[in-house]
Amino acid sequence: MARRTTTLEVRRTERLTPHMIRVVAGGEELAAFPETPHTDRYVKILFPRPGVRYPEPFDMDAIRAELPREQWPAMRTYTVRALDHAAGELTIDFVHHGDTGLAGPWAASARPGDVLRLAGPGGAYAPDPDADWHLMIGDESALPAIAAACERVPAGVPVVAVLEVADAAEEQELACPGALRATWLHRRASEPDQLLDAVRALDFAPGRVHAFVHGEAGIVRGVRRHLVDEREVPRELLSVSGYWRRGVDEDGWQAEKAAERTAVSGR
Repeated sequence: MARRTTTLEVRRTERLTPHMIRVVAGGEELAAFPETPHTDRYVKILFPRPGVRYPEPFDMDAIRAELPREQWPAMRTYTVRALDHAAGELTIDFVHHGDTGLAGPWAASARPGDVLRLAGPGGAYAPDPDADWHLMIGDESALPAIAAACERVPAGVPVVAVLEVADAAEEQELACPGALRATWLHRRASEPDQLLDAVRALDFAPGRVHAFVHGEAGIVRGVRRHLVDEREVPRELLSVSGYWRRGVDEDGWQAEKAAERTAVSGR
């Protein structure tokens, strides 16, 4: 079954850091956007192909049935940073690296009244309220989900966050009722594994840890292997996902993941 499509309008934008842009959107259709328990709640943002006319009202089922695949809207996956039904607002934070890519440049040029169409939501993770402590690891792409998760940790529960960003200007203040200890790493081409190295160097607290590890696929794989094989963290206490792969755009990365799933399933 296809996920429902929600059409919203941009209300305002804010540049949180030199490379992180917040887009706040709303509209009548937001009332039907479902609440979910997940802090990694994600949507597929739909970007129309230039020169293609789409049916009105916008209907992805009709588009898939009537148009060739190359004319379907491009999709990019983003975390819902916040959802406030009382205010009628949905917030998404975008990493912007200049004119390359699709979603980042869109967010940089977005103005009030611009259309934002999205499918979803999905999601699978929220901090376990019964965990003794929480471990959150990621880069800029995972920062919105980590920030949302920090807000959900019960008061006083320890949270260890290891975060890699471009430089000090990309660090953000993280609101957390838990006892947060955040380590910010600044990216260096000469140290591609510094995030993994920082996790290896951690002193693990006693008790049951609930871990969230998202970001660049190669680093995520290494951290997952370390947590499972060396720290003996049970797999069911891990939320692990490669949001992107270095040198590959999202279309290519999604194709790679689909091929991997097919290979595993034998289909």
